[in-house]
Amino acid sequence: MSLKLEDVKGLGKKVDTLKEAGIDSVEKLANSKLEDLTELKGIGKATAEKIIKSAKELLQPETKEGETELTEKEEDEEEKKIQEEIKKLEEKKAKLQGNKVEDGDFILVKITARTQKGKIFRVSSEEDAKKARIYDENKAKQGFYTPEFVIVGKPGFVNEGLTETIKEMNFFEKKSVRIPPTKAFGKRDPQKIERIGIAKFRRLNEGKNPEIGQEFVKQTQGQTQRGNVTNVLQGRVIVDYNHPLAGQNLDYNLEIIDKIEDFNEKIEYFMINKGIPQESISEFQVSYIPKSKTLEITIPKMFLFQNLTYVKFGLAMDLQSHMADEIDDVKFIEVFEKIPLPATPSESVMKKVEEFNKEQEEKEEIKD
Repeated sequence: MSLKLEDVKGLGKKVDTLKEAGIDSVEKLANSKLEDLTELKGIGKATAEKIIKSAKELLQPETKEGETELTEKEEDEEEKKIQEEIKKLEEKKAKLQGNKVEDGDFILVKITARTQKGKIFRVSSEEDAKKARIYDENKAKQGFYTPEFVIVGKPGFVNEGLTETIKEMNFFEKKSVRIPPTKAFGKRDPQKIERIGIAKFRRLNEGKNPEIGQEFVKQTQGQTQRGNVTNVLQGRVIVDYNHPLAGQNLDYNLEIIDKIEDFNEKIEYFMINKGIPQESISEFQVSYIPKSKTLEITIPKMFLFQNLTYVKFGLAMDLQSHMADEIDDVKFIEVFEKIPLPATPSESVMKKVEEFNKEQEEKEEIKD
């Protein structure tokens, strides 16, 4: 059977991009280097790894268990690619080592954060989260335990105190800093503490009784307020809408561990920053049209029926603001494939009649 580039799983519109780059067959894609693909617009590292793997799987013979086998030559090539990637990372680190970050740099920051009482509330790896006993599997799936994506000097990524600190750091420098409430999560505001009667609270809480520590969400004049139930006293529920870390000095250990320079990697980190799970990033098809400076993002089936309005709006705003030289318009494409309609009763009966008549004709022919 002749294999076509279109047969590679997860390729979609990227077929044209690959063909324009001279990668016009499954074999060429399977033998492509990771760095060759990530240089193409609309193909990030995760996507490149996925489509190379899919191409290789198409070319490999299947075992009895339905798994694919790697030849010795392919294993050597795989090992060679890994070593090349390691070498590339080492060269990049050597180039950045000791250099001061500059305004507008896209960077990754490793963070360990503690409250003034020493309680760890933020780490940049699953391993550190487990050591600190704050590991949560659901948060891990959402990419919570990862380095912080920051644009140097730009607000909105980390608190004001960290933004100012990071501006003065060098790549791979380690630094400890204490951030006061005014430059972290603000002072505690007594006006943000509400006392609600239990009966009213039940009505607002789907008929359920209050539980100390639970999150409580209230809609007021079109605005959403999020707080926590801190106590129940004399028939009233105390809800605190202050940030849980408001009013506290916070201690941070920081290390700037990377600079993101690749176009596609920047797109991926903006998507992660907007709450899209890292493991799902490769499912989004991203195409870039240089002539019109347009970025097209096709939403995968698994997200079609989720409310992504704020995610899409926020992502578009971030890309247009922070990558203005390369991106003007951001288009989100949602494809709803046609679902075959079930046959009507009359169609179903007619089909059965036709099948019966055909069987009778075949029997008559056999008799003759």
